[in-house]
Amino acid sequence: MRGKPSFGGSKLTALIVALILAAAGAIVNWLQPSGREGQRPAPPAQSQTPAQGRPGTALAGGIPQGSYTLTGMIVNVADGDTVTLRAPDGQRKIRMDSIDAPEEGHGAEQPGQPYAEASRKHLAGLVAGKTLTAQCYEQDQYGRDVCAVILEDGRSANRAQVEAGYAWAYTARRGDYLRDKAMPDLQRQAKAAGRGLWAQQGAMQPWKWRYDCWRQRQCG
Repeated sequence: MRGKPSFGGSKLTALIVALILAAAGAIVNWLQPSGREGQRPAPPAQSQTPAQGRPGTALAGGIPQGSYTLTGMIVNVADGDTVTLRAPDGQRKIRMDSIDAPEEGHGAEQPGQPYAEASRKHLAGLVAGKTLTAQCYEQDQYGRDVCAVILEDGRSANRAQVEAGYAWAYTARRGDYLRDKAMPDLQRQAKAAGRGLWAQQGAMQPWKWRYDCWRQRQCG
């Protein structure tokens, strides 16, 4: 008896073909790596560490590289070129490198210079109460660390003092104390603009003041 045509064989054939195609696709996908997992993982980014430069090597901005560093809060500003830094191993007195600020008075025998307190206050405004790093070069005969104090924005507080007219470039003894060669030009600019102590007539270098006034008693 004739009835509707049977499609059982065709369906079975179609199913087998579909399974074969699916298996072939899986094999191709397995052999050919996908975009994310098949790529070689990129090497992890390496963190940049500061170069351990030799003393005399310039940092950013041309500031000479120190032979050691001190980091801590500035807890005292004694004058325009001397600060105290509280390091993990205790307090360290820092004599700021390449500059000489007007001398504060030390009694009747050692009177202070004009602009000494203004210099101290300007430096305090830059560094007091801040945690900063100092690039240090040596210790002087008084046990002070001789350093460039680096501000939060990367500038040198030493340079900022000279640039604002509150310290001299330390050119005594033919520049023996002058590591940062940018200082004389900064001083010339401050003097030409009449900034800070350069507003006065006859400003005397602190090293000359210490000799003429304190030692020779010629404070005129």
